[in-house]
This record gives sequence, C-alpha cells and structure tokens, in this order.
Amino acid sequence: MSENAEIEENAYRWLRGHLAGFIRFDGERVALRIAPLPDGRFVAPVMVAMLLAGEVVIELPDDGEDDLHLMVSLTPFHDRGEDGRAADRWRAYHGDPPDVNWAFIEVDAAKFRGYFIDGEVFRRANPILGNEPAICRALNAGDRDLLRRAIDAAFRIDAADPVAVGADGSGIDVRRQFDVARLSLPTPFEDAAGAEAALRALIDSEGNSRGARLRE
Repeated sequence: MSENAEIEENAYRWLRGHLAGFIRFDGERVALRIAPLPDGRFVAPVMVAMLLAGEVVIELPDDGEDDLHLMVSLTPFHDRGEDGRAADRWRAYHGDPPDVNWAFIEVDAAKFRGYFIDGEVFRRANPILGNEPAICRALNAGDRDLLRRAIDAAFRIDAADPVAVGADGSGIDVRRQFDVARLSLPTPFEDAAGAEAALRALIDSEGNSRGARLRE
C-alpha cells in the first residue's frame, strides 16, 4: 500500500470509528452525531442554521491537529416516506434526535494529520448491504457476550447490553449505553457466521497480544 493510500485508509477508518464530534458553521460550534448510510453518505439531525450556512466543517471527535476535519455539504430531507429510513438508521445508532430537521451529509474534502484528502475517499457503499440486517439480528439474538468480549478486547472497556446496529464486511458498529463503538475486524466477512468468526479472531488476537505484553 502506498503512503497516500495508507493515509486515506487511516482517515476513513478514523471516520467510521468516531461518529460523534462537533460541527462548525457561521461562527458557531455545536455537538453532532452522525450515522453511516449504505450508499456511502452520512446522516444527522441538524439545525436550520446549519443548512443555510455557506461553509460547514465537522470535527471528529474534536478540533485537534490529529483529529479529522471534514468539509461537507448538507442536503435537507424529511423523515417521511422512503428517506425516512435514513432518519431511522440514525435513531438506531444514537437514540432520540436533538432536532426535527434532517440532512444527508456528503464529504467534499478532509484534513487529517496535516494531509488534505479528497471527499471521494469517504464515499464507500456497503458491499454486504443485503446481508447487514441478518448479521445484526444474529449477533443480537445469539451470544450477546461475544460483542461484549470483543469490545473489551479492542478497547479494554466493559459494555453492558451492547447492540449491533451496523455491519459492512470489515467491521461491526455496536451501540453501547452512551456511544457507538466501531469494531474493526481482522478478517472480512459476508454473513453472520463470518462475522461471528471474525469477532472471535479479534478476541483471540487481542488476548494473545495482551499476554505477550504481560510476559515482556
């Protein structure tokens, strides 16, 4: 992988792992949570002032030099009819929205750790969209402890009642009590059995790494 490709991949992974941050518009800065959509866009409840702003920047998770800064375009929509599915997806990730207005979010460009990145890098459609609902249902109906152990292995944090809300072949989005954790998995998957195997591989890999560090 070239240096540019590695930077772009790291920026995309950072975005998927940080769905909560801040949005800047017309001199204002407020907290914002976003959710990924199957077509590569994102969605969020927004203020009318955000929709009218000339320049909008999303900071994930903050405005530090090592954080991700997204220059974005907002397209309003109503949470009725077919577009309502996008709002429902946000609710699945984050719960009750703080606003009644909704917008599709498209990344135009980004700045990440001193590098400028084209927005196209972040527009990735879900390659296993047809299997995503079945994967989440299986993980939530089966051994829920598998999700909890995977979160503990990845983040050293206990998660009470984790719920799988998204899957895209390279990771699982898991809603916890106050946030959404992104489990980037070491092996790609296409179905529920593959997702469970990838979660166990993550647990084993992190467990072996932790054991090696303790022996050093």
